[in-house]
Amino acid sequence: MFQKVDICGVNTSKLPLLSKKEQEELLVKIKKGDNESRNKFINGNLRLVLSVIKRFSGRGENADDLFQVGCVGLIKAIDNFDIAQGVQFSTYAVPMVIGEIKRYLRDNNSIRVSRSMRDLAYKAMQFKEHFIKEKGKEPTIFEIAKELGVQEEDIAISLDAIQDPLSLQEPVFNDGQENVFIMDQVKDNKNTDELWAENMTINQAMSKLNEKEKMIINQRFFEGRTQMEVAEEIGISQAQVSRLEKSALSHLKKTYK
Repeated sequence: MFQKVDICGVNTSKLPLLSKKEQEELLVKIKKGDNESRNKFINGNLRLVLSVIKRFSGRGENADDLFQVGCVGLIKAIDNFDIAQGVQFSTYAVPMVIGEIKRYLRDNNSIRVSRSMRDLAYKAMQFKEHFIKEKGKEPTIFEIAKELGVQEEDIAISLDAIQDPLSLQEPVFNDGQENVFIMDQVKDNKNTDELWAENMTINQAMSKLNEKEKMIINQRFFEGRTQMEVAEEIGISQAQVSRLEKSALSHLKKTYK
């Protein structure tokens, strides 16, 4: 879908590309109110929008919709760009386009969030940005709530509600051989020795493992520790913990086949 040539009636293979000098000259004219220069500048930066929306491939979103939303972000960037800052336009525009697309994806998430909750979250995020610029640090939930005149719980819930949901199967690290997934970072307090005892004789199963495998299985499934915590404890990488854990579980399964 993201490889198609025609998006929103625009042949992306024929999009114009402006030189740095042309962009600078057009920006000066735009600031003077020249609409023709503005339209030419927009058309000359549609490739930038196209490059940004490719980052969002694999989400099942319609390329035409994302392109239109990205163009809105581009136009906002043009209207707010300050040529006196001496910053390259693309450096300023890309985050604006990405932000516009992310807002669109949050607002159209399959997990519906009320408009009032989204509005509160966006107000909190705006205050957070201003606070960081002024103070050089992030505000606390209490400071945000006090500024907006709402309860701390409301701020926490609204900010959490607009976050994109993640799959437990989403990889967070790769050591060049295999992935470590989000589920490997989550503590599991349900896999206690009581649950395991219902299915197998622990001592007999564990006797088949070497000392390092025993330690990893014990800490992961009996103590509910994450792979990162186990890795720090025994002085190896998280990826190694993951491989040893899978190997140990494989040995345990073979014992009871």
